Amino acid sequence: MVDAKIAASSPSLIKPTGTVLLVLLTVIIYGLVLGVSPSLVPTLLIPLTISAVISAGLGYLVIPALRRLKTVQVIQEDGPQTHLKKAGTPTMGGIFFVPTALIVSLVASKFNLEVVAVSLTTGGYFTIGWVDDWQILRQQSNKGISPKMKLVLQIVVAVVYLLWLFQSQSDHLEEFTQVVLFSSFILTLGLLFWPLAVFAMTAESNATNLTDGVDGLAGGTAAIALTGLGLLIVPTHLELAIFCVSLAGSCLGFILHNRNPAKVFMGDTGSLALGGALAAVAILTGKLWGLFLISGIFFIESVSVIAQVSYYKATKGTDGKGKRLFKMAPLHHHLELSGWAETQVVGVFYLVNTVLVILAIVTK
Repeated sequence: MVDAKIAASSPSLIKPTGTVLLVLLTVIIYGLVLGVSPSLVPTLLIPLTISAVISAGLGYLVIPALRRLKTVQVIQEDGPQTHLKKAGTPTMGGIFFVPTALIVSLVASKFNLEVVAVSLTTGGYFTIGWVDDWQILRQQSNKGISPKMKLVLQIVVAVVYLLWLFQSQSDHLEEFTQVVLFSSFILTLGLLFWPLAVFAMTAESNATNLTDGVDGLAGGTAAIALTGLGLLIVPTHLELAIFCVSLAGSCLGFILHNRNPAKVFMGDTGSLALGGALAAVAILTGKLWGLFLISGIFFIESVSVIAQVSYYKATKGTDGKGKRLFKMAPLHHHLELSGWAETQVVGVFYLVNTVLVILAIVTK
């Protein structure tokens, strides 16, 4: 009955299939890369494609193993009712697509020191996510490690990375701690860069994690954002651009299995790693403003959660219940409960994220 009501109220948008969205994502990513200097296209397309092919291939081997190990997703009972049918779908898909990208990028960049540092940092967030996923599966609930402990671990990884970063950039710290807005307005932050950078890394990883709630959404939007970041930095940081497109390609290979209806979910193992990778690269290359633009989807998703919780607490009455701004947060769940099909949400978010990437490139 609930599903029938939602279908009846669905907006008059095209309802693409998961396969159509995979094709759209592929066109977007390859189209963006082909827009760079022709001489750099092979340098970026080769690792991107290799990562995509290996990740897609590994999925056929790893997903059945995850299913045998009963690493199945625990579905929230208070979430959208249409998600209950996802119960039994394996999670922890990050264990095959994240390492694939790290290995390909390290080899393709000939173990460039900056790529090694960013890969280790990504691995740190990957490990935090894996521990959280494992606890969820062990306890058979949606509660993994405590939010406070998760945040502490994310901050520790960020601080270790920044300590290395400040040591490696010691000869030009003033330039390194600058944030450039719209290519001309420069903010020199000095020591204030530390808390900003730590916040960026923890916020980005958590925001990507919040976006992981609909088949193909987090992996696809992250792939577009990573491609965009890679194109922003390719003139000055070719090796890190290779890292970005390798991870984007690996996400693309993962989406082959994660498209609607998903055969596997990435879990915190994948989502925390993706956010950590984006922030680590942006901080090292001085592209925090660019990161903010290309991460617009993640930002909106996070703000929707913060606004929902804040408004609920502010309007709480004597009965202990408050009012809600959205039918459910994050925003993608609100859209679902408003009648949008999952694939409509994903398709619109892909297109919006592409526009944000183009905007970031144009205004760099």
